[in-house]
Amino acid sequence: MSVCAGVPLPKPCVLKRMEDSSKEDYKIHSFDMETQKLLKTALKDPGSVDLEKVSSVIVDQSLKDQMFSKEAGRICFTIVQAESKQNGGSVFRRNLLNRLQQEFKAREETRKRSTQEWVCLVSFICNIFDYLKVNNMPMMALVHPVYDCLFRLAQPDALKNEEEVDCLVLQLHRIGEQLEKMNLQRMDELFCLLRDGFLLQDGLSSLGRLLLLEILEFRAGSWTLSETAQKYYYSEVTD
Repeated sequence: MSVCAGVPLPKPCVLKRMEDSSKEDYKIHSFDMETQKLLKTALKDPGSVDLEKVSSVIVDQSLKDQMFSKEAGRICFTIVQAESKQNGGSVFRRNLLNRLQQEFKAREETRKRSTQEWVCLVSFICNIFDYLKVNNMPMMALVHPVYDCLFRLAQPDALKNEEEVDCLVLQLHRIGEQLEKMNLQRMDELFCLLRDGFLLQDGLSSLGRLLLLEILEFRAGSWTLSETAQKYYYSEVTD
């Protein structure tokens, strides 16, 4: 069990910390100067740079930097919009989706190699799903890949890993309601796995079990928590 301020912590404090960390801004200046210039130019004048290189830079960074993987969708959205406005093109989006497809196909190898890289990949794909829309609707091409990633996180071996459970819960908080509207049947199947994992699976940590309980309650409440549940799950733990 995690410990904060010397006190064994149930889920509430942990969720509070995770929620706050997801709001931190990612600073482009953490890149080298040449890459900073490339990204800044792509955001304002995408027609003047190599957009295939830009997409590779963003994906590569997303796979090794968890904070960036949660924020990259906003950058990608801005570039897509700028390119469309500038010349009606979709070169960046096409290259981005092609690279995502490659990474998605290799997802099991990625998971075996590095849990952190795998979690970053899931966060990035979900972030792109959240930001990149077509006619104000999520891209259909991403619906099943996103579900496939979440189903993998709901398997018994992944549910024993707090990092993967944390990732799963955070993605469902962010895009669960959108995903459900796109394919209710798969969401029902996913939550059957989570319910069975919570009730029946041995070897779950106390934190993992509490994370699952919270997300089950979150969806049961139509993707929101009651005031009582909010206080339970998100209030600070005091000494």
